[in-house]
Amino acid sequence: MATYDRSVRVFAPFERVWEFHSNERGLEALTPEWMNLIVESVSGPDGDPDPDVLVAGSTLRASIRPFGVGPRQRWTSLITERECADGSAYFRDRMTDGPFEHWEHTHYFYADGETTLVRDHVEYEFPTPLGPAISPLAWVGFEPMFRYRHRKTKELLESE
Repeated sequence: MATYDRSVRVFAPFERVWEFHSNERGLEALTPEWMNLIVESVSGPDGDPDPDVLVAGSTLRASIRPFGVGPRQRWTSLITERECADGSAYFRDRMTDGPFEHWEHTHYFYADGETTLVRDHVEYEFPTPLGPAISPLAWVGFEPMFRYRHRKTKELLESE
């Protein structure tokens, strides 16, 4: 299984950073325009539409069309875990339908004085017989996307 990790320090209070990442609006704000993201639906664990917070059991259905090329790629994520205690928090989403054989993204948040450390950890594999061999090359696409996400997180949360 291939992995990708990236961290950023945000000069904003932990509570604000955690709240920002707690619903689909954070995802929409942090996705580069060139990805052409459409969030098609969000539901809570009981099927309630548009929950205020993506708790464990929530599902998000979206599609992307990078650079406007090719057919839209559908993606369904299930929030499998979400915990917050004593200045640290995380949530984990797992792709249940989409372009990867395996995709599990853990979003970590750590309070550090008046700043917050945000860490992304992704475990993934492409859905081909060569998946294990070629999956490590995905960092070529992940790096610009996560660099953008982290830069945008700082821009949006440090300016408040």
